[in-house]
Amino acid sequence: MTNMKPLVSLGAVLTALTLSGPFAWAHAQAIGEVDTVFKLLGPDHKVVVDAYDDPKVNGVTCYVSRAKTGGIKGALGLAEDKAEASISCHQIGPIVIKKPLPRQEEVFTERISLVFKKLRIVRMVDSQRNALVYLTYSDRLIEGSPQNSVTAVAVERSRPIPLLGK
Repeated sequence: MTNMKPLVSLGAVLTALTLSGPFAWAHAQAIGEVDTVFKLLGPDHKVVVDAYDDPKVNGVTCYVSRAKTGGIKGALGLAEDKAEASISCHQIGPIVIKKPLPRQEEVFTERISLVFKKLRIVRMVDSQRNALVYLTYSDRLIEGSPQNSVTAVAVERSRPIPLLGK
């Protein structure tokens, strides 16, 4: 009997990469997209808009727009998307904070290249103004990008935001 080594299929590798990317976010919902550059082979370059519900704050949704690279590399998941994104967060219902929040916390992250680059969304609490501030930026293993976008959601003054360690 010969010793058979298990083979890892390309499909299994692509599935693992997909599950560590944007589809790993349980609360992400694709809202829409527009083409920006026609590509003869593979999907076009585009700008996509996704909605993300804050996992610890009911009633707040963040809308993030970002570039998505198309072509052959984009279709295979090998392209590196640009580090440009915009964020706009809004109260979409009564704000309910499930438990005390840290002053600053990463709430979402998404790979925008095969290995080294990530798009990040951080929530900060502005206690003085009773507001939730959301910042989006990208980082890279070697060098990140200073390009960023910020938005804030005011919370009623009568309902102070509970903080951890306060």
